[in-house]
Amino acid sequence: MEHFSIIQALCRSAMADPSPAVRKQVERLRDALAKGGEDKQASSLAGILATSQRATEVAPSRIERSKAQFAGETLGPNTPVPVDRETAAALAEIIFPAQIQGRPPLFNPIVTQAVATIVDEWAHFEALSELEIAPAKTCLIYGAPGTGKTRLAQWMAHKLDLPVVLVRLDGLVSSFLGTTARNIGNLFTFANRYRCVLLLDEFDAIAKVRDDPQEVGEIKRVVNALLQNLDSRRDVGFTIGITNHPKLLDPAVWRRFEVQLEIPRPDFAMRKAIATQFMPPIEAPDSHLQLIAWFTEGATGAEIESLVRTYKKAMAVRTTERLDLLNTLRQFATLNAARVQSERRALLFSEPSRLFRAMRDDAELGFSMTDIAEITGKDKSTVSRQLGKAVKAEEES
Repeated sequence: MEHFSIIQALCRSAMADPSPAVRKQVERLRDALAKGGEDKQASSLAGILATSQRATEVAPSRIERSKAQFAGETLGPNTPVPVDRETAAALAEIIFPAQIQGRPPLFNPIVTQAVATIVDEWAHFEALSELEIAPAKTCLIYGAPGTGKTRLAQWMAHKLDLPVVLVRLDGLVSSFLGTTARNIGNLFTFANRYRCVLLLDEFDAIAKVRDDPQEVGEIKRVVNALLQNLDSRRDVGFTIGITNHPKLLDPAVWRRFEVQLEIPRPDFAMRKAIATQFMPPIEAPDSHLQLIAWFTEGATGAEIESLVRTYKKAMAVRTTERLDLLNTLRQFATLNAARVQSERRALLFSEPSRLFRAMRDDAELGFSMTDIAEITGKDKSTVSRQLGKAVKAEEES
């Protein structure tokens, strides 16, 4: 098979942390090669599959040893969760590892490496213990809405093979005096009893600055109760806090978290990777993925996923052979005006000559006339005339 060395490298990378679907496709490729008489190449893929299987069989034993360091009972599907005494509403949701997507969220290499370090610390608990140090047990994840913070926290729990006790802190707030602090205490008592990852979402709902003149004495008592319970859990289990508004947090809250991880908005390369991840089963041309990444400057992963859904819908209902990508982008920009950077939106609805010029001259995009023609459905001579028109207009201005 031509370029098999590249295919082999891709398979090896994919099998480093494979989903069942990825493993199945590599097995299909192995079988197809064997059937076609490519025995050497089929054997190579069989070796990659076997190595991955052995790693999968070994990894849980390390995780099991790390899980043993979490004191407490095992959470089960029928374990009752604490409830608010006045409303009887559940104070938490239990999410088990099997319910969490095993595929890691996409971040830039620096964030990805930092997250891997946190997980690896628990996988190598014994080695750290020999040095009389412990893995990080508290982590605050912050960033703009839609950047994948909650998904990241759940994926970390999945890697540790521990259930998540998911708490949205705004749901703990009660109008009854003293009830909110009691809810917090009951919740932490529950989490400390079981082996789990305690995930405190919407963390800023309670952990606000205690000196805020707009807040009454009750919320200050609530923050104090939260701080005390965080301290009591420090040596019990793994706790993750999530917030979209880090500036609202009390400085004392920050000090309770060993890891303070900011999730940035994705850059061009990551936006393209995110669009690629959400695109299947559609196989979009690379130029389309690049334009989607360019168009979503400043967007979050959730917003890119929304645009990809619009693209896939357009592909499903198109009545012509060619998808008009620019019209699809304009449709998205019209229906999601607040989610699109104003500069990109203005270019999209500008004269074709101006848009084509931007597509050609942008350092990240750098489209050729052939690329622009393919995306717009124009011939290269038309694209060339439009580009010339843009240059002339610029000179005249």
